[in-house]
Amino acid sequence: MFAEFNNSAIAAINWAGGFLAVPGITGQGIALVMGGLLVLGLFMGHPLAFVLGGTAVLGAFIAGKPMVLGIVINRIFGDVLDNFTLIAIPLFVLMARFLSDSGVTDKMFEALRLLMARVTGGIGLAVVFISILLAATTGIIGASITVMGVMALKPMLQYGYHKQLTTGLIAASGCLGILIPPSIMLILMASYAPGLSVGELFAGAMVPGVLLGLFYGTYVFFLALIRPDLAPKVSLEERIPRGELWKMLLLEAVPPLVLILGILGSMLSGVATATEASAIGAGLALLIVIMRGRFTLENFYGAFLETGRTSAMILFIVVGATAFTGVFNITGGLTATQDLIRGMVADPHMLVLVMLVSVFILGMFLDWTGIVLLCFPIFLPIVTEMGINPLWFVILMAVVLQTSFLSPPFGYALFYMRAIAPPGITMGDIIKGVIPFILLIVLMCVLMIFFPPLVTWLPDTLYR
Repeated sequence: MFAEFNNSAIAAINWAGGFLAVPGITGQGIALVMGGLLVLGLFMGHPLAFVLGGTAVLGAFIAGKPMVLGIVINRIFGDVLDNFTLIAIPLFVLMARFLSDSGVTDKMFEALRLLMARVTGGIGLAVVFISILLAATTGIIGASITVMGVMALKPMLQYGYHKQLTTGLIAASGCLGILIPPSIMLILMASYAPGLSVGELFAGAMVPGVLLGLFYGTYVFFLALIRPDLAPKVSLEERIPRGELWKMLLLEAVPPLVLILGILGSMLSGVATATEASAIGAGLALLIVIMRGRFTLENFYGAFLETGRTSAMILFIVVGATAFTGVFNITGGLTATQDLIRGMVADPHMLVLVMLVSVFILGMFLDWTGIVLLCFPIFLPIVTEMGINPLWFVILMAVVLQTSFLSPPFGYALFYMRAIAPPGITMGDIIKGVIPFILLIVLMCVLMIFFPPLVTWLPDTLYR
C-alpha cells in the first residue's frame, strides 16, 4: 500500500513539475523568479520561514526539476538536524530567560544611575553599560530592549532627557546583543561559515562590540556637554554616599560577571565548546535565580515555553532557508548570482562594499536570520576566492546586521520600543532617535575596514 502511495505521489509531483516548468529557463531566470517570489511573499505579509520554503518548492517546479526536493530534504537532515552546534541556541535562549527572571540587572542599574549622577549624561552612560552587560549575558534583542526600556525609559524621561535621544539610545544599545558574545547570530553564522568556529567568531566580535558600545556612550557624553538640556544631570537630592553605591553595585555585579566568565572563559580557554558553554550558562543562570529567591515553578515552566517558541521560530527559518538555497544552488541561480557579483567590480574592497550595502538594504525588509542564510552561500565563496579574510568579513557583516533591527520600515527594535513607550512618543520620534546610532554603526564599519586587527587580533592571539 505504501508503494502505491509513493508511486502516486511521484506521479503527482511529475505532473505538477510538467505543468509549472518553464522550458529552457536559465540560471539567471531562476534567480529572477525565485527572488521575485521571495519579495512578493514577504510584502504579502507571510512568515519568512514559509515564504522561503514555498519559494523553494515553486522554484524547483519552475526549473523543471521537482525531484531535487528530495536532495534538499536530505540536506536539511544533514546540515540542520544533525548540526550539534545549533543546540547552543535554545540553551542560550533559556539562559537569557532565567537571567531576566532573576532581576539581577534592576538594582545594578539603579546603583549605577545614582553613582554616575555627577557625570554629564550619567543615566545614558548607565544605560550603555548595563546594555553591554545584558548583551554579554543574554544575546536576545527583544529581552535586552524590553528590560532596559522598563528600567530606564521612565527615569530618563522624568529627568528631562530628550525623547528621541532616550528611545534611540535604548534601542541601539539593546541591539548590541547580536554582536557581543554569547550571540545567537554568531552561533548560526559559524554553522554556515566553513572553516570558522564559534569561538573564533566570539573572539572576533568582542572588540568591535565593546567599541561600538563605547561609541554610543561617547556620543551621549559629548551631546550632553554641548546640549545639557537634552541630557540633564540627576538632582542633588537623590545623590547618596558613593561608598554605599559601590557596595551595592559590587554585590549586584558579581552574579552576571561570574556568568560571563563561566561562558566566555570556558570557551575562549578551550575548556568547553559553544554547546557545552551554553549549558554552563543556563545552569549558572538558574543558580542565580535560585540564590536570589526568584525561583517559582510557574516561571520555570514559562522559561521553557518561551525557549521552545523562540528556538522553533529560528529553526523553522533555518529549514526554510536551507531549502531555498539548496534549490537555488542546484537549479543554477546561485552560480548566476555569483557571476553577476563578480562581474560588477574587480577590486576586492569595492566588492566588499557592494556586499555590505546589499546587506544593509536587505536589513530594511528581512531579519538577520534570513539575511545570513541567504547571503552566506553567495558571498563567502567569492570572499574566499578574492583572498579576503573570511573571519574579518563575517564580523563586518555582523556589525552591519545591527542596522537590520534599527532601520525602518521593519526594524524589530523600533517595534519593541513602540510597544513599551508612553503615548507621548511616536514611531517618528523613535526612528529619528536611532539615526545617529545607525551612523555610528557605519563609522564602526569604516574603522574595521581600515584597521582589520580590530577583528583579527584577539582570535589570532587565542587560536593561532
